[in-house]
Amino acid sequence: MKISPFRKLVKPDEAMSIVLGQTTAVEETEEVPLSECTGRVLAADIVSRIDVPPFDRCAMDGYAVRSCDVESAREHSPVTLKVVGELFAGDAKKIKVMKGTACRVATGAVLPQGADAVIMAEYTGEEKLKSGRKEATIVKILRAEPKMGNVSKQGSDMKKGAVVLTKGTVLDPAKVGVLASVGRERAEVLSRPRLAILSTGNEIAEPGGKLGPAQVYNSNSFTLASLVRANGGLAEVLPGAKDTKEGLMDAIKQAIHIGVDAIVLSGGSSVGERDLLFGVVSEMGEVLFHGVQIKPGKPFLFGKIGRLLIFGIPGYPASCLTVGYVFLAPAVRKMAGLPADRRTVKAKASRRIASRLGRVQFLAVKVESGEAIPVFKESGAITSLAAADGYIIIHDNVEFIEKGEDVEVVLF
Repeated sequence: MKISPFRKLVKPDEAMSIVLGQTTAVEETEEVPLSECTGRVLAADIVSRIDVPPFDRCAMDGYAVRSCDVESAREHSPVTLKVVGELFAGDAKKIKVMKGTACRVATGAVLPQGADAVIMAEYTGEEKLKSGRKEATIVKILRAEPKMGNVSKQGSDMKKGAVVLTKGTVLDPAKVGVLASVGRERAEVLSRPRLAILSTGNEIAEPGGKLGPAQVYNSNSFTLASLVRANGGLAEVLPGAKDTKEGLMDAIKQAIHIGVDAIVLSGGSSVGERDLLFGVVSEMGEVLFHGVQIKPGKPFLFGKIGRLLIFGIPGYPASCLTVGYVFLAPAVRKMAGLPADRRTVKAKASRRIASRLGRVQFLAVKVESGEAIPVFKESGAITSLAAADGYIIIHDNVEFIEKGEDVEVVLF
């Protein structure tokens, strides 16, 4: 078996700078319905075509009045007004409030003509009065209200012609609500970047099939595809490639043919006799770096074939997913036009942790009762990360983290 050493290991910060420096946001856009807008990035400003609200709107259940009629209203000295009708939200009937009158209103109703304030129901008392065969309804007003009190003025939320959401905004539930409020049923958003995902190696078998001798199931394609989708991309999982130059080249050509923005390969990036990715990418395009001073994930390769980004990720599952979280996810987010997403919590090391000088370690941990508990087993153990909440970064000049020492956990 022939093994060649890495030519040059780059520092993780340099690797990240190269990856993000080569990554650009997609330029293609598409229109999607509101039901599919959450998490998408606006490709153009949204200008309101209407005032919101589109009319003076009652903001409370109560009585619409002329504010000048109730200036003297107090609990011990109420003002009595005649009730001339009622309006609910959605009612379009015309009711006019004149001197000495009031209209019963529900929250969301149009403010009736002539009224300029709403008295909350709890500061009123309604009565029926009879005079012979005639019956009238009156309301006693127990407090004053200034002009436009408890009224949402037309256009007070959004004015017609105003930019209400800007290009590049990430749409969350509240912002989707804004789109609906101005009458939009669709929005123009950035298309999602498409990434081809494939695993390499003669030892790979697909889930659902039968394992042959010396084979393992392909977990990497599905963890990486899930990571891509969670960060705003579309993942095309392709059939695995065999450990031959021709097989690897054919797999890459197939990925190029379907028109993706990047290709993510797991396995084949190390320095063994059958680790062919460096040579193949060098022949088809350009390797920008091969090997990073990190643990796990040292064999990470990054390059380009034409405009396509190539992520050559180590085949061991824990190494694969660590590189995915640290390098691939930020690149996908940039391609998708999404902001960086780095959430951290403070914790204390649950035990003394040893590290190797000269290499940055990304140590998987779970956070429990304020402690960061290491769960990393080995690069080949997928459960190393399945049990983790995130990772701590142990820098290359640190040999030990002592028990009880403060650490920062980067959450997955």
